[in-house]
Amino acid sequence: MKRGDLEIDLNCDMGEMPEAIADGTQEALMRSITSVNIACGGHAGDEQTMKTTIEQALQWKLAIGAHPGYPDRANFGRLELKLPLKEISASIFEQVKALADVAAGCGARVVHVKPHGALYNQAVRNRELAGAIAEGVGRWSRDIVLVGLAGSPMLNVFREAGFTVAAEAFADRRYEADGTLRSRKFTDALIRNPEEAAWQALGIAERGVVIASDGSQVTVEAQTICIHGDTPGAPQIAAKVTQTLREAGVILGALSRG
Repeated sequence: MKRGDLEIDLNCDMGEMPEAIADGTQEALMRSITSVNIACGGHAGDEQTMKTTIEQALQWKLAIGAHPGYPDRANFGRLELKLPLKEISASIFEQVKALADVAAGCGARVVHVKPHGALYNQAVRNRELAGAIAEGVGRWSRDIVLVGLAGSPMLNVFREAGFTVAAEAFADRRYEADGTLRSRKFTDALIRNPEEAAWQALGIAERGVVIASDGSQVTVEAQTICIHGDTPGAPQIAAKVTQTLREAGVILGALSRG
C-alpha cells in the first residue's frame, strides 16, 4: 500500500469528567482527534456535560458518538454487573436517546455508538450481551455505526443485527495474546508514555498489529483507534499519536455513517 493510502479515525471518550471540561483538558484533546464518544448518563455525564462537549466537538468539526455504559456512576461503569438483558437494552436506549436529543438541540447528529468500560469488555466475549447492546441502540436507530473491539465476536453480532461496524484498537492500552485488553487490575494495563502509545498506534494503522503483554504479536485490524481521555497525560499522548501518524502519511478521518 502506498503512503497516503492509509486512513484511520482517532476517537476519545469524553464528557466524563466535569473537571476536565472546566480546566481545558477536554478541549486540548480535541485538537488531536477526529471522533468523540460522549458519556450520556450511565457511568457518567449529564445534560450539561453532554451539551458542552457537543458544542466543543462541533467547533473542532469532530464526529459525535454516544458512549453508554452500565448505570453505575459509583464505579464509573468499570465494574462487571449481571443485569437482566432487557434492563441493559433499555438503559442503552435511554442513554443514546438522551445524547441524541441534546445533539439535536445543538444542530448536531450522533453518528456512532461505542459501549463503555465493563459493558464493552464483557460484550467482547458474550454474544447475548452484545445483542442486548445492539437491540438497545436499534430501538433508537439502526442508521448508526456500532464500535467494538477489533477481531472480537461482538462485531459479528452487531453486523448480524444490521449495523455498520467499526473495529476499534487502542493506543494507550496493553493487549493480551488473545487480542483482548489487559485488565486494569494490572499496573501496566495503561500506556502512559506518549512515544510508546504513538508507536503502538502506528503499528495498528500501518500493519494491523500490536505487541501483547507477553511479547507476542497480535493482529488488530481496525478502522478507529482510541485514546482514553482519563489516561494521565492524555493530551500529550494524543498529540504525539497524531503527529506520528501524519508524519507516516496516515490520513486521519472521522467515523461516518454516510
